[in-house]
Amino acid sequence: MTDDAVPDLRASDADRERVAEVLRDALAEGRLDMGEFEERLEATYQARTYGELAPITRDLPAGAAAAPAAVSFTKAPAEQDGWAGRIVGGEGSSAGGFAVLSGFERKGRWTMPKRFNCFAFMGGGEIDLREAYFADREVEINCVAVMGGVQVIVPPGVEVVVRGVGVMGGFEHPRDDGPPEPGAPRVIVGGFAFWGGVGVERKVTRAERQRLKEQRRRERLERKEARHELHRARREDRRRY
Repeated sequence: MTDDAVPDLRASDADRERVAEVLRDALAEGRLDMGEFEERLEATYQARTYGELAPITRDLPAGAAAAPAAVSFTKAPAEQDGWAGRIVGGEGSSAGGFAVLSGFERKGRWTMPKRFNCFAFMGGGEIDLREAYFADREVEINCVAVMGGVQVIVPPGVEVVVRGVGVMGGFEHPRDDGPPEPGAPRVIVGGFAFWGGVGVERKVTRAERQRLKEQRRRERLERKEARHELHRARREDRRRY
């Protein structure tokens, strides 16, 4: 196959998803604004060939993601993903948080230890586990909140057990608490709240929200294309008869 033939090759769904991932990273890094992102994303899902995909990311890092990969008949080992890949053992990257007339936060890609102790006095803390790794399949967050508050954010699928005690304060259970996913960690939230509170809520990551938005957009485009194909077929039938 010559290089001149590459732009005419038909792109696959996986090729379009690789380009969409480059666009998502560019949006998160501020290289694209939302309008540019949406325009390029729509062009990505409408692209049919590599030649149409290549210009979309040409001015972005990792823009070569649109190039076709060599075909291999060797089965590569599956990447470790899901919950099994996020339970890593070890000691954790942070053992606790402390806030007196101030605040603390643990978020992003950090490792949640088997036990995390935190204290908030007239201050607040945020413990975000949506992108975290876990030192064990069962971890515990021990909170003491005095005229302050701590917010724990967990992703969907994680089992949460709330055992804290509140005096003129309280511990909130997460809403929409569905069944845990297989292999997901168990998070136990306990401690004491006096004139303060500890809340637990479920949220998806920004990337997941964007992925769901893109999925809905793609489904709308596919439905629109299907309607066009149906109308085209009906016109051809009328011409034929």
